[in-house]
Amino acid sequence: MAKGQELKGRIRSVENTRKITRTMEMVATSKMKRAQDRVTAARPYATALGEVIASLYSPELAARFPLLRQPEAPRRAAMLVLTSNQGQAGAFNANVLKEARARLAELDRRGVAVELHVVGKKGVGYFRYLGQTLTSTRIDIGDRPTAQHAAELVDQLMADFVAGRLDAVYVVHARFVSAVSTPPTTVQVLPVVPPAQGRTTRDYLLYPTAESLLTALLPAYVRNAVYRALVESVAGEQSSRRTAMKNATDNATEMLNVLRRTYNRARQAQITQEIAEIVGGAAALQG
Repeated sequence: MAKGQELKGRIRSVENTRKITRTMEMVATSKMKRAQDRVTAARPYATALGEVIASLYSPELAARFPLLRQPEAPRRAAMLVLTSNQGQAGAFNANVLKEARARLAELDRRGVAVELHVVGKKGVGYFRYLGQTLTSTRIDIGDRPTAQHAAELVDQLMADFVAGRLDAVYVVHARFVSAVSTPPTTVQVLPVVPPAQGRTTRDYLLYPTAESLLTALLPAYVRNAVYRALVESVAGEQSSRRTAMKNATDNATEMLNVLRRTYNRARQAQITQEIAEIVGGAAALQG
């Protein structure tokens, strides 16, 4: 019964694996729901900010704000890449890193020097393996990013942009479309491009002045763009992990069915053989 014992061991191993993947699927589902709620909550604020900035924008005012400066020929840029600290999320990190490498190659062809800022252990490990120089790394943000995290990531980049040390800032992250669709995307957060270039039908009473309002709103707009990228990235990660763990659980269930059928056939064959041996032995004694 050596083969039967081996099959029983494999069945126990697959059962244990299925318990783990099913638990991870349930945890990812719970985290995905919370992350999705944060994404939904962040969108109205971003929309309102964009509408106000669009209504305040004018070419005359734009000349006074460094964050609105539009370089004709960018020569130096920063790229912020958002990945996860954990794996077992399907192709989530691979897709984001593929997008980042494509954007890096594109900027290199245009003659733009890029400094790389990476969030997440998976991205840090990947670029270090490639021998890429990393300007900064963060692995402490986790799956509950805050507005403070966004400010810590982008405030120094804004200062470098204002000082003229950078001509553009890009964020590469997973865009949360739905629980089954989280495509990677690249968003340019600096220089700020006002939505609809100031075309709006709303009227606002401004106090104290448009200039003072833009002074406060433009940095908030950039920080909010990074915050949205962080929460969408977390939602995309948990969605991908949920899908990957569900697929693993389904595959384990299918494998268990095959192993159990194989075990039952082997056991039936052994019982049949033992009966045949008993019958044959009895017949020999009678003869």
